[in-house]
Amino acid sequence: MVELDVAYIRTPKHLVRQMLRLAEVRRGDVLFDLGAGDGRILIEAARAFGAQVTGVEIDPGRVSRIEERLKSTGVKGKVILANFMDVDLSSADVVAIYLSDSVNAKLEPKLKHELKQGARVVSLDYPLPGWAPEKEFVAKGVVPRKVFLYKISKERDTIST
Repeated sequence: MVELDVAYIRTPKHLVRQMLRLAEVRRGDVLFDLGAGDGRILIEAARAFGAQVTGVEIDPGRVSRIEERLKSTGVKGKVILANFMDVDLSSADVVAIYLSDSVNAKLEPKLKHELKQGARVVSLDYPLPGWAPEKEFVAKGVVPRKVFLYKISKERDTIST
């Protein structure tokens, strides 16, 4: 069994679409899902929004499951078996994350350094420390959920407010 820093919890389907809408995913956008889980963000981003999708997942069993789901749904996408801290994100237009406060804190410098101007980061439940979200909303439900959107500004060292 692979030890994970983040507990695997499926993102509810209605939140997946809301996250992708908030991130303004468009046809041709390059989307990375860090900790891709079961691939549902990848599938929705490709099918409904026309994005080019890559999932990064550290658990080999989940990678196999995502590959099966991509094949069975006819979605063209890529899955990388790796720690997302070791994957180059410089081509990303959108990065989707549902991690934790501690993992977001470790990931923040990497995002700041690698993402290009105009790239968007959409995060479920956990903000990026020190970044001001461009938008955020609370999704109503049995348990209210927060979704945060960040955009990389002109200066790579600052995040738009």
